[in-house]
Amino acid sequence: MKISILMPVYNERKTILDILDLVKAVNFDKEIILVDDFSTDGTREVLKERFGSGKENIKIYYHEKNKGKGSTIRTALSHASGDYVIVQDADLEYSPHEMEKLAEHAKKTAVTAVYGSRFYNSWKATSFLHYSVNWFLTTMTNVLFGGRLTDMETCYKMVKTDVLKKLNIKADRFELEPEITAKLLKKGHKIDEVPISYRGRGYDEGKKIKWTDGVEALCTLIKYRFVD
Repeated sequence: MKISILMPVYNERKTILDILDLVKAVNFDKEIILVDDFSTDGTREVLKERFGSGKENIKIYYHEKNKGKGSTIRTALSHASGDYVIVQDADLEYSPHEMEKLAEHAKKTAVTAVYGSRFYNSWKATSFLHYSVNWFLTTMTNVLFGGRLTDMETCYKMVKTDVLKKLNIKADRFELEPEITAKLLKKGHKIDEVPISYRGRGYDEGKKIKWTDGVEALCTLIKYRFVD
């Protein structure tokens, strides 16, 4: 079973090489597809200096203008050839070795999607405020689409590649997460969860998601309850 690891990157010069080293060390058959979303902090230069020779087995693509996380994922997904895909952000909030748990579960069950839940056992992986927003959005997802999830907003969504490509994801920004989940559940696909560790970072460390993204996520859930 081969897994395509999709890496959207925007202004992560301080962590990009560290996270790539961790991703390369993950113990399963994989391809790494990185898309830089027109970084302006030197990330692109770091990538070109380290990987410009093409010797390392990483596919790297560059947007010529900033388009948002959703758009970046669509670019990466178009090049994916694995049986499953999963998104790995370029910060250090999610520990790449945790992907092995999802891969093991996917291989054993052949389920359509496996989510890595930060809140399977406790809310203390992040601040109470961020947990509360996520709890509300996850609860709304379960109510609207009949799910039984504990962490809809998780970045670690391991989904069968052919299924994800057929979902016709339209999100350009962080509303990507609710759109994927809403469409999976609406089409009757099974989503399993496994617990993962998580280290939430603060805005002073480069965290980009804002309260307005929570509002947009709610609007996205309501939208896809009634339209495709």
